[in-house]
Amino acid sequence: MNWQTLFSNKRLGAELRNAQEHFRTDYMRDYDRLIFSSQFRRLQNKTQVFPLPGAVFVHNRLTHSLEVASVGRSLGKAIGEKIVEKHHEELNQEAIEFYKFELSAVIMTACIAHDIGNPPFGHSGEEAIRTYFKELDGEKLAFLTENLTENQFNDFKYFEGNANAFRILTTIFNQSNLNLTYTTLASIIKYPADSTNGFKKKSFISAKKSGFFDAEIGFFKRIATELNINALNEEKTIFARHPFVFLVEAADDICYRIIDLEDAHRLNIISIQEARNLLEPFFENRAGKPTITEKVDNIEDDKQKLAFLRAMLINQLVSKCTDVFFQYESQLLDGTLNKPLIDLLDEKTTSLIAKIDEISVKKIYNDKSVIEIEIAGYHVIGGLLKEFISAVLQPNSSKSKKLLQLIPSQYPIKKDENVYQNIQSVVDFISGMTDLFAIDLYRKITGIQIPHL
Repeated sequence: MNWQTLFSNKRLGAELRNAQEHFRTDYMRDYDRLIFSSQFRRLQNKTQVFPLPGAVFVHNRLTHSLEVASVGRSLGKAIGEKIVEKHHEELNQEAIEFYKFELSAVIMTACIAHDIGNPPFGHSGEEAIRTYFKELDGEKLAFLTENLTENQFNDFKYFEGNANAFRILTTIFNQSNLNLTYTTLASIIKYPADSTNGFKKKSFISAKKSGFFDAEIGFFKRIATELNINALNEEKTIFARHPFVFLVEAADDICYRIIDLEDAHRLNIISIQEARNLLEPFFENRAGKPTITEKVDNIEDDKQKLAFLRAMLINQLVSKCTDVFFQYESQLLDGTLNKPLIDLLDEKTTSLIAKIDEISVKKIYNDKSVIEIEIAGYHVIGGLLKEFISAVLQPNSSKSKKLLQLIPSQYPIKKDENVYQNIQSVVDFISGMTDLFAIDLYRKITGIQIPHL
């Protein structure tokens, strides 16, 4: 891969159209299309970590995505300018203008989209979908095994929010002609492998999960061809990550660690001193200048103390990730880099980040309120899947006919359609719900009253 060919303003599904606006570039239009989309708006009622809504404001998926986009824009700006500075002689004028002026918009847009495929109830929603399909037995299991390929069945057994985001931005978005550029789409595919091979850790140098479902393999291959993305094992649908993905990932990695601490402090899960003990050691004292501790001590409000530390630390980590990006530039371009940028920072920084992770697992992600919402997610999503998948597999019963009428027309269920597409429509419908809509629908179709979360 090389910087000259890693971008294209060609739009998936609208390759022959090349409408230009004098006041918006193609990459700005990608951002605008996402911001105004219903899929993005729904993120305001999807759980980030802590239950929503509450008397105390905490981040939801939408506010998290906006903050990640802000950090991603800074990373894109810094990286783009350094690419031009370092490779000016090798790049044509179009590439120089892209990296100097457009890369920041691409990374910002990809950050806006990075969580758009997440189902209700945070990561437990993903696990609830996987669990339902993994625990199928009897006639349902036999029927699906007979009518789905291995990879199609794995799309559901190993359901992944990243792959679902790519589906939303290609298959589902294209129904509304909201076609995005190849560059933006490539920048969100964190795990460029299918559902069968992505979870086989020995098969792909940086795979932990999957990046696209069976139905969207053709879309990804079209993008990979256009942008000259390396195929690590094309027979197994395993590709290298696009270098821009590392910037989106870094922005997310930086943000969630810090904002989860902020939210935990607001909810009195961790004290201000515990948060300070985790964040202040990142900063070195300079002779003759106030220490970071002294600066924080001069701020009266505890929330403002954390806000100050957050801003300072984000700035530091953006700078360090920019430096490490170029330290590993050759591995980025040949597709062999197998770690996030944040894991490649200096030993002191990675050690301090590890302490944040340790405390977060111990005190934040296993807090009672978080566990309660995760359990609710299993019951609600599992219950909805049970009802609607049964209706798809037995469409002629009286109850099934009623249930299928509840699925919007944008998720088509057709008797003469193949089983895979019909099940995808059900999963599209349920994974696209907000937390509150899922709870409300589950309560209505089961007749069960669920306490307010």
